[in-house]
Amino acid sequence: MIPATTFGGKRVALFGLGGSGIATARALLEGGANVVAWDDNPESVARAEAEGIPAANLRQEDWSAFTSLVLSPGVPLTHPKPHWSVELARAAGVEVIGDVELFVRERNAVAPDAPFIAITGTNGKSTTTALTAHILNSAGRDTQMGGNIGRAVMTLDPLRSDRFYVVECSSYQVDLTPSINPTAGILLNLTPDHLDRHGTMQHYATIKERLVAGSETAIVGVDDAYCAQIADRLERAGKTVVRLSKRLPLTDGFFADGTNLMEASNGRYERIAFLEGIGSLRGQHNAQNALAAVAACLKVGLELGEIQSGLESFPGLAHRMEQVGRKDRVLFVNDSKATNADASAPALSSFPRIYWIVGGLPKEGGIEPLRGFFPRIAKAYLIGEAAPAFSATLGEAVPYEISGTLDAAVANAARDAAEDAEGEPVVLLSPACASFDQFKNFEVRGDAFRAAVAAIDGIQVIGGGR
Repeated sequence: MIPATTFGGKRVALFGLGGSGIATARALLEGGANVVAWDDNPESVARAEAEGIPAANLRQEDWSAFTSLVLSPGVPLTHPKPHWSVELARAAGVEVIGDVELFVRERNAVAPDAPFIAITGTNGKSTTTALTAHILNSAGRDTQMGGNIGRAVMTLDPLRSDRFYVVECSSYQVDLTPSINPTAGILLNLTPDHLDRHGTMQHYATIKERLVAGSETAIVGVDDAYCAQIADRLERAGKTVVRLSKRLPLTDGFFADGTNLMEASNGRYERIAFLEGIGSLRGQHNAQNALAAVAACLKVGLELGEIQSGLESFPGLAHRMEQVGRKDRVLFVNDSKATNADASAPALSSFPRIYWIVGGLPKEGGIEPLRGFFPRIAKAYLIGEAAPAFSATLGEAVPYEISGTLDAAVANAARDAAEDAEGEPVVLLSPACASFDQFKNFEVRGDAFRAAVAAIDGIQVIGGGR
């Protein structure tokens, strides 16, 4: 745990008592703060009190005595309207911050030289965060990873100047971190997301920009117009900016040329790393993630050889194009995290011959946006509530069967792929749907796929069947 000593002796309101909220309350208490915590859910309040966290209804407190409101990231700050605790804080002139802000202030006070890499963006945050931490770990650096992935940020090991911190930040977290100042800040990309929370795309982009604007080095993907404009704006303001592109040769920065990761300097190109043969980093989207990780690791002092070794040993993230098994020429890939068409597109673009397990609880638009990938699909296996609608979309363009269940789909796809004489066929679970018609969540669905694959006679399990 990181004690929040910078709040020692201060009276702090905390709203939101989920897992990260309780962890934050403990860090504040450990640092000597006088904490008053609350939640709209009575069960959450009772659980916190049982764990020794002081709780009281913040509606009835004297807000003039508080210095800060520490807000759980999931609680509305601005849209569709501010939460009542935010309105009370603002009326009293009390700052509203989150747990990442506590981390930033503690780092500034205790170990300002501790390397701090922060990652945000609409897509690819978790993979980039995990990859960056993996490269650092594999190079022998004492590395802590958390934030919006894995551990709550204040539960990481105490701050030390020789300890590396890799923190994934959602837009909600950045919105609550006015002082964010990473050594290397990464903004991967921006597409419309969470607009119910942020109101407009411009407001969403402005929030994301804060992370790189406060960085020593701003690492920005420039393949979308919003991020390209942010990179230009930061450079005009005198910031050190490293541009990334997964497809465009740049005059200066890092870009992908197929599986080669290139550095450009004054229009001269040099290969600095490669992804050839790294199954966990297939596709253009992963090229962008890798470029960002490479740029950040170079910034905090790693050598290219250490970085390449880390890329090659990266196991990937569970349920995100996760290679789970192989039988002869057939590869089995778990992309259960793909809960809509846009999320399935990267996987479909990464393999030339696909036996596609698709379906579940459909999202608006179905799989029509994926029509351009239909020529890659040898056969589709439709499961869940979406099966009738998806069969109509596929029509005569793609051979399909209505398998109904995931177990049946895996068995039939494995059989058909084994009989395919072309290239290296892939049995791909990339559902383009929510899981809730048949599974509790996408993780349970992915685990079920992994178990069904592991049960295939003669299968070589990849990654220890994790």
